[in-house]
Amino acid sequence: MPSTITKAAEGYYRRAFTVDEIVAMQDAGIISEDENFELIEGEIVPMGPKYSAHELIKSELGMALSKSCPDTLRIGFESSFFLSASTFVEPDIAVYSKRLRTQDVRGPDILLAIEVAASSLAYDLNLKAKLYARHGVREYWVIDANERVAFVHLGPSETGWGSVTRKAPEEVLRSAAVPDFKFRLVDA
Repeated sequence: MPSTITKAAEGYYRRAFTVDEIVAMQDAGIISEDENFELIEGEIVPMGPKYSAHELIKSELGMALSKSCPDTLRIGFESSFFLSASTFVEPDIAVYSKRLRTQDVRGPDILLAIEVAASSLAYDLNLKAKLYARHGVREYWVIDANERVAFVHLGPSETGWGSVTRKAPEEVLRSAAVPDFKFRLVDA
């Protein structure tokens, strides 16, 4: 079976894409650069619209991070990161070294990835969490925009995360990547 084929849940084969093919389709105008999707192990996964709770939390987190972030780091908002030849993701917020260009950032270079979930909570806590761990993202947070709770993932490995801690809205969120950063979801 060629590597450009994936098998869907219902057992039917589908054609898989590579990051290079997606970029070429965007360059040719086949896929608009405005389309909101990720490429997950060769499959195009459309991303839904973002609602007010999602945008409010993302904005508040971004402002707090930017106030605390050292000059050596960069904060990306929905930046495309290429984890492999068949996978790119666009976390809501990511922290990585300023010395890297966005297109050069790989999994271990992402010090903190944050997904704010209103309707995608199960996806972000399961498939996406496994994907980020397997590719060595150092720290991963999933923020439940509806309940204002955070799931902090630490210790990535090929098989998953070493620990996942649920943080209540009033608990202080901190990141090893940005030591001066402190944030409570109840304040967002």
